[in-house]
Amino acid sequence: MKRLFAYLLAGLALLAVSCIDNDLPYPTVEVAINDVRGEGFSIASIDLNSRTVTLALDEATDIRNVRIDAVDYAITPHNTNIDRQIFLDNIQASRELTGTFDLRTPIYVTLRLYQDYEWQIVASQTIPLSFRVSGQIGSTEFDLENRIATARVAKNADRSHITITELKLGPADTETVTTTYSPSMEELSTMDYSSPDAADPSLGTPHFVNVTCHGRTERWVLYVLPTDKTVSLEACDAWSGVVWLRGTGIEGETMGFRYRPGTEGEWTEVPDVEIDGGTFSAAFAAEPLTTYQFKAYCGDEESEAESVTTEEVLQLPNSGMEEWSKPGTPWLPYLSDGSGNAVSPFWGTGNNGAVTLGDKYNVTTPDETQVRPGTSGSKSAKLATTNVLVKLAAGNLFTGEFAGIRGGTNGIVNFGRPFTLRPTALRVWMKYNCGSISHLGSSMPAGENLQKGDPDNGSIYIALGTWTKEKYGMGKDGAGDDKNGGLPFGTDDCPVSIDTRDAKTFFNPKGEDVIGYGERIFKESVGEWTQITIPIEYTSTDRKPTHLIVVCSASRWGDYFIGSDQSVMWVDDFELVYTPVERMGN
Repeated sequence: MKRLFAYLLAGLALLAVSCIDNDLPYPTVEVAINDVRGEGFSIASIDLNSRTVTLALDEATDIRNVRIDAVDYAITPHNTNIDRQIFLDNIQASRELTGTFDLRTPIYVTLRLYQDYEWQIVASQTIPLSFRVSGQIGSTEFDLENRIATARVAKNADRSHITITELKLGPADTETVTTTYSPSMEELSTMDYSSPDAADPSLGTPHFVNVTCHGRTERWVLYVLPTDKTVSLEACDAWSGVVWLRGTGIEGETMGFRYRPGTEGEWTEVPDVEIDGGTFSAAFAAEPLTTYQFKAYCGDEESEAESVTTEEVLQLPNSGMEEWSKPGTPWLPYLSDGSGNAVSPFWGTGNNGAVTLGDKYNVTTPDETQVRPGTSGSKSAKLATTNVLVKLAAGNLFTGEFAGIRGGTNGIVNFGRPFTLRPTALRVWMKYNCGSISHLGSSMPAGENLQKGDPDNGSIYIALGTWTKEKYGMGKDGAGDDKNGGLPFGTDDCPVSIDTRDAKTFFNPKGEDVIGYGERIFKESVGEWTQITIPIEYTSTDRKPTHLIVVCSASRWGDYFIGSDQSVMWVDDFELVYTPVERMGN
């Protein structure tokens, strides 16, 4: 505090001597929650835009009694050279944030340092539930608000003799937490779930079960109802090299899928079907641009056939890193004409910003001395993190474009290129020299407490999503605004703008418009050329992207100007994989 007062007093003295207005302007220092530590949870996300920390509670954690042991802060100072620690030492919170909290409602707190910043800590908790009966068709329906679980069986099933095979309506038992059921699963299996009204067999007798955990009891209602639907093809989503199939049938019966190319001919069994109770699924390896018919079966019953056509296969332009040009100072990862205009640009780098201080500060360059074994090309891309006078510039390569420079050394880039296909993985050849962190910026990534000497991290990630410039750019319709100085941040082709001055703009892999994401982090050196495969995890199989983002960085935290000037990554021969790699969520 004394050091901070010294700075303020010095400023006041200067104002007095100069005989000007004595209103001392406070610096703009944005305060954020950077980490929350305690028992029974992890951090799910820290959203700088909504100023919300979401804690993912363990299944066994009592949401009414969540223990928080420590909260760390981060700051983003602008136009100041004052020691960052001075600010951190003087942050004030409007309430105590350590102790035991009931997180059924958020913790609201005001963080104060010159300005006020309203933050909240909220909790999310996922408790897997199950209620299964013998002969069940499809999956169980759960009404969480009213605590109702409904299983369905064949119309002609004897519901007066139902066997419950699974029942879990609360946390799983641990050494410290026990969940009890009254009546027990065995007792519930002796009850009659058939209709109380013989004239209306669609009805069912409800049975109640008390579920007790953490000293509290919740009452659930169990139904077993009939259905006419014996087998159904629930999903048939065709991508380029895979068709995702999902069906429902009668638990215990033989279930699966059949297919045929075109619309005529013999039916063939779909291999590698996974069965889970009354549901079943498969990832069918398909040929691109081919029409298939599929149907689901259960016992002797079949669903109606459904026809789908798979999509084409495309690879990334300049995937071999052979096309480069240097019409001016920066190296560009694409060709340009005699006037220096780009010819079909796809990849971008931060070179345009770094070389404003000299040609030697190109951080991403073609390298003819390092090419992977067996390649047909003669170059690779070398990404070398570099100390550019006062700041660190991470060696980087991304799909998109460099948009401009703000504040002297702060770069603005636009991520993304139009892409509507759904690859299952990204394959790339790479090498990496992992240095020790030599530079720390004025702010810290959420959840990190990095120090000089820690290992730097390299990273490669791929994302597919439905981003727009109106939502993810920084300027109405890409035209810029006063904040942007009129620069066109965000375009139809490259809609996601990243401003190194503002951590709120940094890419969020868990954003609502991300439909597929895969990442590989490198925490140590990779001394020899290695081909890696990064599976892409999709949020669903039926959503289609509008854009693709690929980002490679020799220093993972380069947006925060954190990294090592000894970190270097080489990448070559990118390949999008379209065949099944691993199963994905529906």
